[in-house]
Amino acid sequence: MLGELTANQIEAVLHREVVGRIGCHADDITYIVPTTYAYDGEFVYGHTIEGMKIDIMRKNPKVCFEVDTIENMSNWRSIIAWGTFEELKTKEERGSGMQQLIDRVLPLLTGETTISHSMTDGHGKYVEAMKGVVYRIKLTKKTGRYEKR
Repeated sequence: MLGELTANQIEAVLHREVVGRIGCHADDITYIVPTTYAYDGEFVYGHTIEGMKIDIMRKNPKVCFEVDTIENMSNWRSIIAWGTFEELKTKEERGSGMQQLIDRVLPLLTGETTISHSMTDGHGKYVEAMKGVVYRIKLTKKTGRYEKR
């Protein structure tokens, strides 16, 4: 059966998953890239190094965000949301954004742009500036579909 997800089901998927895809467009270039994220019910929070994604979102902050859960080809849920990119620049904003990510994805991170345990005070609180860009996307419209067999 194919169908549309309810608002509560959409929220559940956004809260449960930690990898989504950002779609952005500027200067006749469309770019889609996976990213780890944390979701607080209004904003998707992320961290990255300088690069094409940030360059494009700075030029055009209107973005699309996609998340899916795939059990198999006949059992999946997919969320597409639209929103506005905002770079977090002050120490307080960066700290708050990083805390969202630390709380949600720290146990899963292992790459070059990730958060190390040395960035917390032992109680999970963010304590120092992180290299790279901390950002959030305010989700303004969400839709979801599923297939279940």
